[in-house]
Amino acid sequence: MEAAEGSVLLINKPLKWTSFDVVNKLRYRLQTKKVGHAGTLDPLATGLLIICTGKMTKRIEEFQAQEKEYTGSFTIGQTTASSDLETPPTEPVDVSGITELAIREATQKFIGTIQQVPPIHSAIKVDGKRAYKFARKGQELILPPREVSISAFDISSIEKPVIRFRIVCSKGTYIRSIARDFGQELGVGAYLSELVRTRIGEFRLEDSISVEAVERPKVTPSIT
Repeated sequence: MEAAEGSVLLINKPLKWTSFDVVNKLRYRLQTKKVGHAGTLDPLATGLLIICTGKMTKRIEEFQAQEKEYTGSFTIGQTTASSDLETPPTEPVDVSGITELAIREATQKFIGTIQQVPPIHSAIKVDGKRAYKFARKGQELILPPREVSISAFDISSIEKPVIRFRIVCSKGTYIRSIARDFGQELGVGAYLSELVRTRIGEFRLEDSISVEAVERPKVTPSIT
């Protein structure tokens, strides 16, 4: 693999790995420091991570700007401080009165261009520090809303309290924030219990490989 010349690798990020864990591992495997990713995935998310090496790192911002697609699940009737399972859920509340119609109608509030408040447990910088560092210390933090676009929000199955979904959205959209706001819309709370990124632009998860499948560059023995 000509990593130094520039490659685009489609990696299926493992659960509990950070995006930088993948970058660091590939720097070692490919024996080059010029490796970057085009769009962070949280440790508890899996799925498509675009890795650029060599000269292709110049295209990272181009890939980051492309439309994203996710599948996963929300658990309704409980919340967490991080809006996912990084922090423990609250005691469950009764969700038996939440109808399928109410669930499907609630998705329509999120379609289009919306103002979204990022989760406080995020990598957004506040005064030069990552927001999650404030959150983990229990410090109060108010993040300003920002504009994002959601072109599809489909419910694929409902087995209360778990609701499975498919979302297509713009760069900068936090699915954890959708989980939080979706639960508020239903009046019972919710958190993100599973997330898989399935597409970035024209790049698809089914075309990805594992980190272990990336080959080290071949070394040609020197002739003396």
